[in-house]
Amino acid sequence: MPKIKSNRGAAKRFKRTPSGGVKCNASHRRHILTKKSTKRKRQLRAPQRIHNSDLRAARRMIPYC
Repeated sequence: MPKIKSNRGAAKRFKRTPSGGVKCNASHRRHILTKKSTKRKRQLRAPQRIHNSDLRAARRMIPYC
């Protein structure tokens, strides 16, 4: 059987966790940071878990990661 190609855009954005979940970085951290509170910016630094409704699609995009 041939290998499945991974989606390169997804491979750069998502990482698998040992328990089978998918983690990603939070959005809204690129620009216009002055109006965002320090607490909000600090919490956006932490890795986020992908929502369960998107999990199946993300796993299919990164089959071997």
